[in-house]
Amino acid sequence: MELNLILGISVIGLLFAGWLISDVMKRDTGTAKMREISDAIKAGAEAFLRRQNRTILTLAVALGALIYILYAFVRAHNEHDPASPSQLALWTTLSFMLGALCSIAAGYMGMWVAIRSNIRTAAGATKNMNSALQPALRGGAVSGFFVVAMSLLGVAGLFAVVKASGVTEDITKIPLLIVGYGFGASFVALFAQLGGGIYTKAADVGADLVGKVEAGIPEDDPRNPAVIADLVGDNVGDCAGRGADLFESTAAENIGAMILAAGLFRANTAVFESQGLTILGVLLFPLVARAFGILASIVGILFTKVRNETEDPMKALNRGYAVTSVLVIVGFFVASRWLLGSEYYLNFFFCGMIGVLTAFAFVLITQYYTEYRYRPVKSIAEASQTGPATNIIAGIAVGMESTGYPVLVIATAIVSAYFLGEHSGLQHAGLFGTAVATMGMLGTAAYILAMDTFGPITDNAGGIVEMSQQPHEI
Repeated sequence: MELNLILGISVIGLLFAGWLISDVMKRDTGTAKMREISDAIKAGAEAFLRRQNRTILTLAVALGALIYILYAFVRAHNEHDPASPSQLALWTTLSFMLGALCSIAAGYMGMWVAIRSNIRTAAGATKNMNSALQPALRGGAVSGFFVVAMSLLGVAGLFAVVKASGVTEDITKIPLLIVGYGFGASFVALFAQLGGGIYTKAADVGADLVGKVEAGIPEDDPRNPAVIADLVGDNVGDCAGRGADLFESTAAENIGAMILAAGLFRANTAVFESQGLTILGVLLFPLVARAFGILASIVGILFTKVRNETEDPMKALNRGYAVTSVLVIVGFFVASRWLLGSEYYLNFFFCGMIGVLTAFAFVLITQYYTEYRYRPVKSIAEASQTGPATNIIAGIAVGMESTGYPVLVIATAIVSAYFLGEHSGLQHAGLFGTAVATMGMLGTAAYILAMDTFGPITDNAGGIVEMSQQPHEI
């Protein structure tokens, strides 16, 4: 039942992403000039990603072959291995390749929609605030749902296939056979985030130097052809690269949490069995909790809209995030009560809450240090009035300061989650408590990635509006 639930909700997440695509694509695409600029961005982004993905796939196939050879013929077999050398090599290699392919697919789909949402966001801005806000957020949400749903679907699907194949009778060892899925995702994320990220910053700085510094013209001025490269970079780095990066994080954390859950069950087998709990339920608890996060994010996305034309759009995004967070907490309560038993679930539910609150704290800290309304950004702007030297000093100082609060939040969350797990009444549960907190933190990942991709989509829309010489109020 647990496995079917995870697979079913993952499919629902992908279907919802499909609905979001259709909702975005049916919207107005603006003027001919807007479409001309959007088509140039689209051509550049797709060309970059095609070339990058071809290289990544070539390297992934070569590394996959090396992994198989090392596991099958070089690595010494021992009695603790989950399967024979040939089976271990086969499943590790297959899971590695599947992780790489899913990561590429999730990143590509997110960018495919983003480069088509920008023009619709720009056109929507000519009408009203919600017509601009919703295609940007929903276009960004496609990336979020593809990343989270495919991460869950890949891990749960591999788990089901390995279980059905009968490779090992001990299902606690199955996560060790599919750990290559997370490594495959990491391999792609390395290239996607670095390749796209370096391109993004190089194009951004290049456009600024030739435009704002040398020519003295506005940032997205149509006379500066480097602006197109800058806008392409937003998509290949901040959409595709970030999507692959988050896919890697979620896939690796899913498998890591399952491995810790297996260790927890082995250490407390008698206790769990006395409460009628199964190894499969405990093992899949992290995935079930994450699956409920998909449903919560769906509600949050549909809930998000501005209440009037003068409202700050960030308030609407924060409302949607708050709704998502509350529903994730409810989902965690249901999952922990159902799969961890009535006697020991409460501490792990609080671990999940710590994770959700940690993610919320990250959002607030990020907004404080990056929004124009608050002291950090204002202080950098003020320093800019006396020249580039004071601007650089203020910027570096604020950048260093901004790392302090996240470090404190992370340290507090890890220690608190470990303490709650260790004092849950179960043996050796501290590390599992930190894994549950991580699942809580990633529970809102689909909505967070929607907000993240919202940025480059609206940045592109702003460029399209300025380059097509729309009125200032647009």
